[in-house]
Amino acid sequence: MKKLLACVLAGALMTVSVQAQQVQPIDGIAVVVDEDVILQSELDRAVANIRAQYAQSSQQLPPENVLERQVAERLVLLKLQVARARDTGVRVSDQEVDQTVAAIAAQNGATVEQLSGQLASQGTSLSEFRDSIRDELLVQRLRQRFAQTQVSVTEAEVDAALESQQAAGGQYRLAHILVGVPEAATPEQIQTAQSKIEGVKSLIDRGEMDFAAAAARYSDSPNALDGGDLGWRSAGEIPSAFAQLVRNMQPGEISDPIRGPSGFQLLQVVDVRDPAEATEGGMVTQYQASHILIRVDDTTSADEAKARADTLHARLQGGAEFAALAAEHSQDPSSSARGGDLGWFTRDQFGPDFGGQVAALSDGEVSAPFRTQAGWHIVRRTGTRQSDAGTDNLRAQARESIGQRKLEDEWDRFLREMRGEAFVDFRGEGEQPGAATETPADND
Repeated sequence: MKKLLACVLAGALMTVSVQAQQVQPIDGIAVVVDEDVILQSELDRAVANIRAQYAQSSQQLPPENVLERQVAERLVLLKLQVARARDTGVRVSDQEVDQTVAAIAAQNGATVEQLSGQLASQGTSLSEFRDSIRDELLVQRLRQRFAQTQVSVTEAEVDAALESQQAAGGQYRLAHILVGVPEAATPEQIQTAQSKIEGVKSLIDRGEMDFAAAAARYSDSPNALDGGDLGWRSAGEIPSAFAQLVRNMQPGEISDPIRGPSGFQLLQVVDVRDPAEATEGGMVTQYQASHILIRVDDTTSADEAKARADTLHARLQGGAEFAALAAEHSQDPSSSARGGDLGWFTRDQFGPDFGGQVAALSDGEVSAPFRTQAGWHIVRRTGTRQSDAGTDNLRAQARESIGQRKLEDEWDRFLREMRGEAFVDFRGEGEQPGAATETPADND
């Protein structure tokens, strides 16, 4: 829950600045995004928020036009994701927004009324903050739905990842700096990109800038303002072209420039750990179950999905075979081919709502239809066992890591396609945000 609230709050602050009172709102359109717009005041508040985050190290930020480009692109993607979420039937109720706002206030040691006063003193209304929270929840649910429909992890992939971890002996937390090269780049464009990445490496080597600051200032990657952080990866989850290089690097070490499919990169090994360090021993309860899922989406309303689930439940009560109905009707592609079989899992592996329903059943019992964010489920619990947490946590960690890597790859591709298909018109005066650039030589 804390991680979820942190993600929601961080996203909301992209459009609701903690220093909004220092920005003079401008009545004008900064960017047109399909049928929506980003106001200049929105962009200014988002830029001000980034500057507030870097208040103690403002010299690490790129020049104003480059920073504005990065922030504008983030806002464009946010608008596109919110629109896609709404178009595909994703909804967030007022009650859910109220609960999230209350939780954020509580985490900051305040009541909602006190939070409202703090926002007002900073030039932001509670209504604007609520709208930002709603947008971030919509995007999170869109991403969750995307993961459920587009990403699956097989047991064979988990086995292979664990074997790779044992052979490699560790997991790596990585960061990168990317200098992009366009498709069909000219020799001059390639040389310019190579010169830039070499200049960035030189700045870091001379101690003039640390890696995270250089990523924020010079990287073309979407995670530039996050210091280029790529998270934890096992050796099997690192592209083969880089895997041997990473295995030979020490924590804190930075690679020489590497040419990849997207351009030139610098890789940093931030830290290394033994996978066992992230697990805890002891025994845990595991459940074996099968399910039938009817999704709620742009073609199926919540009421329609429930009606279909109720019909299937009635057929089960009448003696229909669970596996046959799951194979024919379940909309979970990762389990329907196996008659809905989910294998063995811990209570929270598929989320607390789903796990709570499974835990309440007896072995052999079939649930009534129930709702989660994925849609309407019917579950049949088939077994229970006690298992060693260390081994299970290793497998769960490997499964989550593989799923996250797949999700990142597919989600990035999805965002690029959505951005490429969108009509985006920058209306700002002077150089458009999309055209801004910087090289290390600009600051020498």
